[in-house]
Amino acid sequence: MGENGGFLKNTQIVVLGVCIAVATIASSVILSQGFLKVTKFVKEVINVTGSAQKDIKSDLIVWRGSFSARQATLSGAYKSLKENLDKVKGYLVSKGIKENEITFLQIDTETIYKKNDKGFDTNEVEAYRLSQSVEVKSGDVDKVTAVSRESTELINQGVEFISLAPDYFYTKLDELKIEMLARATENAKLRAENMVKATGNKIGFMRSARMGVFQITPVNSTEVSDGGVNDTSSLDKKVTAVVSASFAIE
Repeated sequence: MGENGGFLKNTQIVVLGVCIAVATIASSVILSQGFLKVTKFVKEVINVTGSAQKDIKSDLIVWRGSFSARQATLSGAYKSLKENLDKVKGYLVSKGIKENEITFLQIDTETIYKKNDKGFDTNEVEAYRLSQSVEVKSGDVDKVTAVSRESTELINQGVEFISLAPDYFYTKLDELKIEMLARATENAKLRAENMVKATGNKIGFMRSARMGVFQITPVNSTEVSDGGVNDTSSLDKKVTAVVSASFAIE
């Protein structure tokens, strides 16, 4: 009985050892498979760059011009400048520009001194020149653009008017950025799908996305800048958005 008991005890120990060994091997296999899956999750990723473009038209124009008057006395120069201001304002309103879209800026005063025989200034005042700028800010970009080109007509009224090039803006940039980000991301996904198609794999979920260059240029411009471009010189513009994205590979 003692020998049989010892034999059974030894047999149980051997069986227990075999079970432990089998369990250890199984656990190793499971852990190995899990490690491979994690490694696959980490390593099997494709990084792509997507882009999108859209033509837009500016919806806000800011146009500036200036006029001046010169007289022997300061009061005379101010009176002449006021007359010119009334002519400029009347002209703009007659062209359909609203009064609340017109802003007259501060007056600049310049004292002109007489020259001596050697061409140097003396202390004797010859005249005063006063100048003033006017700014038009409007959503009617076509109308104001036309007026900016025709404003030299004021010369016929005796006003020395100088017209500057208008600045054009797009006021819905926040909404536009969201739209362009989505379109550029779709483009990135399409590029990723085409790249892995030949390998028989598929694109999984998107791992990350980062906005790159967002720039606004004239329609026919090929200008590219890492810091982005925000053109204000053209009425019709081209918006370009770039996105860097990574996708899992299934």
